[in-house]
Amino acid sequence: MTLSPTSPTTSVNSAAAPPGSAEGAGLTLRDAVLGRPGAPVLSGVGLEVRPGEVLTVVGASGCGKSTLLRTLAGLLPPLGGEVTADGRPLGGPGGGRALVFQEDGLLPWRTARANVELPLAIGRVGRAERRRRAAEWLARVGLAGYEGRLPHRLSGGQRQRVQLARALAGQPRALLMDEPFGALDAQTRAGMQQLLVEVLATTRATVVFVTHDVDEALFLGDRVALLGAAPDAPVRLFAVPRPRDRAAHETPATAAVRRDLLQSLGG
Repeated sequence: MTLSPTSPTTSVNSAAAPPGSAEGAGLTLRDAVLGRPGAPVLSGVGLEVRPGEVLTVVGASGCGKSTLLRTLAGLLPPLGGEVTADGRPLGGPGGGRALVFQEDGLLPWRTARANVELPLAIGRVGRAERRRRAAEWLARVGLAGYEGRLPHRLSGGQRQRVQLARALAGQPRALLMDEPFGALDAQTRAGMQQLLVEVLATTRATVVFVTHDVDEALFLGDRVALLGAAPDAPVRLFAVPRPRDRAAHETPATAAVRRDLLQSLGG
């Protein structure tokens, strides 16, 4: 399965990122076979995720979207071919890559601040710096004043904000997101999408965002990758005419891409 190239796109992060922030990672798959031993899900995958871009990934259930994401995170080694970050083979989790799930995965006995601090503590960041980063990121996701709350005292959207703060506090060069807003109601989901756009304007991180929602994919992505239903089915890449612009939803160019995506998905 080969992902066909499209014309270059402008990333959300390159122009607005503050001085000194790390450039996003370039992620590449060449003739990759993905899945678990004895149970490949995708085969012949060729894909280049450009540094600093937002690539959204859509496809039918079971087509391999989460498998692709977990491979890029280093949780699933490729069964064949090559998967690299900045030209170097992935050697497992870490390496400046952070994974965000649909379930927030917060530790229930740790406060919001302590949850954000956890990966920093594992990385041996000093206490004062951990506190500073946690407070900064909780404020940036709109949770200043909630630092001492336990997860059960936060709404679903607030818990996802904590998870986003936890992922970004470690200053990742690639942010891998597996349907992070899928369990939220429509209003909260739209708010989280906008929050993500605002946060990404202050970092150069590369983003791969898996979603079932075509409209979400078209709003957030510089490009949309459509995975086929069969392991070796051809996969299409779509350039988004006006990424992260709500007003573009009904424009002819965006509507045409949306129609093409829905037809390809069988909807």
